[in-house]
Amino acid sequence: MGACLSCLCLFGKRSRNGLYEPLLQENEREAVADLLTYLENRAETNFFEGDPLRALSTLAFSDNLDLQRSAALAFAEITEKDVREVDRETMEPIMFLLQSHDVEVQRAASAALGNLAVNPENKLLIVQMGGLEPLIRQMLSPNVEVQCNAVGCITNLATHDENKSKIARSGALVPLTRLARSKDMRVQRNATGALLNMTHSDENRQQLVNAGAIPVLVSLLNSPDTDVQYYCTTALSNIAVDALNRRKLASTETRLVQSLIGLMDSTSLKVQCQAALALRNLASDEKYQLEIVRSRGLPPLLRLLQSSFLPLILSSVACIRNISIHPLNESPIIDAGFLSPLIQLLAYEENEEIQCHAISTLRNLAASSERNKRAIVDAGAVERVRELVLNVPLSVQSEMTACVAVLALSDELKPRLLKLGICQVLLPLTNSSSVEVQGNSAAALGNLSSKVQDYSPFVNVWEKPAGGLHGYLQRFLDSTDKTFQHIAVWTIVQFLEGRDPKLFANISSSRTIVTAIDRLAKITSDGEEPSDDDDDSDEGEIVALARKTLNMLK
Repeated sequence: MGACLSCLCLFGKRSRNGLYEPLLQENEREAVADLLTYLENRAETNFFEGDPLRALSTLAFSDNLDLQRSAALAFAEITEKDVREVDRETMEPIMFLLQSHDVEVQRAASAALGNLAVNPENKLLIVQMGGLEPLIRQMLSPNVEVQCNAVGCITNLATHDENKSKIARSGALVPLTRLARSKDMRVQRNATGALLNMTHSDENRQQLVNAGAIPVLVSLLNSPDTDVQYYCTTALSNIAVDALNRRKLASTETRLVQSLIGLMDSTSLKVQCQAALALRNLASDEKYQLEIVRSRGLPPLLRLLQSSFLPLILSSVACIRNISIHPLNESPIIDAGFLSPLIQLLAYEENEEIQCHAISTLRNLAASSERNKRAIVDAGAVERVRELVLNVPLSVQSEMTACVAVLALSDELKPRLLKLGICQVLLPLTNSSSVEVQGNSAAALGNLSSKVQDYSPFVNVWEKPAGGLHGYLQRFLDSTDKTFQHIAVWTIVQFLEGRDPKLFANISSSRTIVTAIDRLAKITSDGEEPSDDDDDSDEGEIVALARKTLNMLK
């Protein structure tokens, strides 16, 4: 580079007598000479301060185009190897060069700025010093190299949250969207990367949509370049977080779901992962839940679900969870072979979120069909829950107990659940530190208590584990939570209606239970006898159930 500077800067045109006449100012000649020396010892030189920076600045602010080119090239090469936080004094000559009308200066100056924009503090400084306007002008340049460097710099700047709204308001989104269709793959990558970086806030996403980015991003899902596929898939996934944007996608992009399903078979793991996440976000809406299944999205999701790569497992199980919300999808998901892999994921201790999505999906699949409930129990879900539920995180416990409560609604399956010993784990969880876990566990016990032929499983757990059925009923009857009171007294009514002599005797001989029921039968929240107006309220129903219980005990 030193030789190049010497040729460009030290000599001018040949005179009549055959000698070269110097075209430089004295300070410029000194700056060139100094810079050549510094470049020869570049490993020991800090070009961002002191005399080296002054030499570069002299060249940058010169009226001589060759000197400006040399300064811009020097900044580009130096910043490529040495990126650090810099101050305004260092940034000013580069920002000045960025304003040049010369293509070579533009290209090198934007490259240097893009290199410095890797540093978080520099990202802010560049925008604060007005760097966006010249970068936008350079994005409109006919020169591909200038476009590429300018867009690359914008991409780096857009990774800082404080810059994103400023970039969105600067008018950069329209040229970025246009350059995303560039025939040059480098420009296309940089432009789609910049658009992706702008999708991390509601306001910026809306401005992107207004700039016409959606059809461009969707069309580029079919790009042969995996980086472009990844940027566009991730950007669309972020855009699909917003319900309004999902409606727009649904009305204008009819091939979107099919394209994303195809990308789940990409050779790139990160593209597969983002395609599943994009489908997950789309599947927040009923229309997309059905469309993904109709478009044969289940087989690739099942394949990703059985991967050994955690991000793929997480993205696919989150997607299938959303899809399973629609009742019409329950049977197709089960018939596609998802039950066994989902049950296996219940024990995926490395990731709590995967466990939650897996059990939540099973609960959704059990929601509206006796056949599906039976298939889930046949596949071994209850045994796995019984094995794991006492040792998993609270969020997973909440989902597991909710799933059991749904399965326990089936009159056909209740005897099987009781025989599997599910009460042994539900009773300790009624005293959980989580109100949700307590409520779900009690609801499951209540559902199991209704209309069974054999009440011996309940008799066997009257005193243990964890205080047994007796302790659970006492706690819930004495609770200040009216929902808990209601569950407990309703469950007792089911037990009494079952007419099991031992269970009847256990309940009637418990002074604490009878006293609590007597209190609930007599007292309302204000300490007065309930009136007829209370009958439709939750409190009135508790009173009615408590009175019914006392009558049955008599």
